[in-house]
Amino acid sequence: MVSTAARFDLSQCWRYKNVVGWLYGGRFEAGVCLKNLRTYGKAPFRMAVIHGGPGAAGEMAPVALELSADVGVLEPLQTALTLAGQIEELKTVLENNAALPVVLIGFSWGAWLSYLVTAKYPDLIKKLILVGSACFEEAYAAQISETRLSRLSDGDKTEINSIVDVINDAAAENRNAAFARLGQLLSKADAYDPITRESEPIDYNVDIYQGVWKDAALLRKSGELLELGRRIRCPVVALHGDYDPHPAEGVHKPLSAIINNFRFVLLNNCGHKPWNEWEARDTFYQIIRNELH
Repeated sequence: MVSTAARFDLSQCWRYKNVVGWLYGGRFEAGVCLKNLRTYGKAPFRMAVIHGGPGAAGEMAPVALELSADVGVLEPLQTALTLAGQIEELKTVLENNAALPVVLIGFSWGAWLSYLVTAKYPDLIKKLILVGSACFEEAYAAQISETRLSRLSDGDKTEINSIVDVINDAAAENRNAAFARLGQLLSKADAYDPITRESEPIDYNVDIYQGVWKDAALLRKSGELLELGRRIRCPVVALHGDYDPHPAEGVHKPLSAIINNFRFVLLNNCGHKPWNEWEARDTFYQIIRNELH
């Protein structure tokens, strides 16, 4: 954690160079930019939004901006290169900055990370909200790539194969740029009726992805990921789009069997990012706001 902070200057904070388009309604109030944290609205910060990837810092900015009209919001930016490191990094950010216990909203990979932090440090979390979560059992995961590729053109598929070669080449100089392009292509397959195809100002880091995901995938494959849910004591809500290539059953069925206070909401005509879907956005935010009370 960086000990000093500066008031946001959108012309100087490089992570926010393209975020101006998201500042609708004047809702962004005096945020603070740290190395691994942004704040939105006013203290106390009773909510934190956790990005996906791993290694896609910044993609939850639109959600944080929108909800900051209702509550102070933290947007931690995960920088650790290991799964254990990310768990401890998020725990430290929450302890140092949040009004505990906090409402934790995790998206995609961030849903897993939030789940793991909640399981290990249950006293820190008031409520856990999983958005577009990755599947909790290995059997469901095989469908994801097949579904995504079926929605892309032959040209996109060819480009993805080339991108993967670059990402896996440790000597390549443009690996982060390739990772960012992969994210853009997959977002096309993940969306049902997106409000905008312009990407958020995301800081893609392929080293974080590779360092964290290998351990996370093993955790799921071993069954330990799901078993850790037995330690969760707070209410858990999962929001999932019916068009999300991550099968909804891979979240609903496993967690229903292991978490006592669990509720699952399937969003109709909705892809992986509900906040960027014409037909699901309002419902998504209404559900989140209802969960604040």
